[in-house]
Amino acid sequence: MPAANPNNLKELLQSAQLPALPHSAIRLLELSQNPDNGPAEFAVPIEADPGLTGQVLKFVNSSYFGFSREISSIKLAITLVGIRTIKNFALWSAVFSLMPNPKCGPFDLKSLWQDSLRRGLFARAMGKLSGLKEAEDLFAAALLQDMAVPLLAKELPQRYLKLFAGRTESPSRLSDLERAEFGWTHADAAALMARTWSLPEEFARLIESHTQLPEMLAAGSTDVGRLAVALSSMLPTAGEKNWTEREAFCEAFTKIAGSSGKTPADILGQIDKEFCDFAPVLKVAAPAVTLSQHLAGPVPAKA
Repeated sequence: MPAANPNNLKELLQSAQLPALPHSAIRLLELSQNPDNGPAEFAVPIEADPGLTGQVLKFVNSSYFGFSREISSIKLAITLVGIRTIKNFALWSAVFSLMPNPKCGPFDLKSLWQDSLRRGLFARAMGKLSGLKEAEDLFAAALLQDMAVPLLAKELPQRYLKLFAGRTESPSRLSDLERAEFGWTHADAAALMARTWSLPEEFARLIESHTQLPEMLAAGSTDVGRLAVALSSMLPTAGEKNWTEREAFCEAFTKIAGSSGKTPADILGQIDKEFCDFAPVLKVAAPAVTLSQHLAGPVPAKA
């Protein structure tokens, strides 16, 4: 079978044989299409999957929520934290369980999990700051925005080795390097994956536009959801020592946060705390440098 043309994204992903989502995740997505479905209906596919049941109960009993007593019922868990929260947590768990861990230069899957969690928490915080009812969907979209990177690095290891090196040598964004190299970006790939899995179209749109913040701001966009997810992509990565987009991030934050009275320091401090509460549930280690430390300035080199 001839190799897929890397410039044809659809052909490339087809050749990669994208794995199917677990049945439990598919069923939860199906149930979410009907607003009449409640905790009792959503509990059924979760309880049919012992692994997911354990993850959900661990998630709900984490210090992130801080309930005074242990929650042992899936139905009660859904009632307490909400259908969207549980559905999106299950979706994120399902997608990341399918991600490969390619040996491709500096790429590190654990670091990607750290980055994804911080971005998800940040996007949700920005959504809540703006009074957006669907802030939980921003959390999921920001978590999944880079889900195509491991797959792309696995399929095109030499090309991505070059792109990762390019990011190290200059302050270029990965999406800019991808666009120059292939004519598409990992955002396009992730949106195509989302649509292949029949994830909600709004997820696909949020993921697809996460590299387009300058264009959205220039056009005067008021789409808080898209702006929040795109701004989350400007956060420093776990392995980054000098946050090259710090000034651009702060400027964009001010435009998006408007008259909320919140500063970047306020929100990033909140995210650092939420990360510490949430990370143990997902078995994700804390990054060596917090977002607040990144905001304060370049990280000093170790002696």
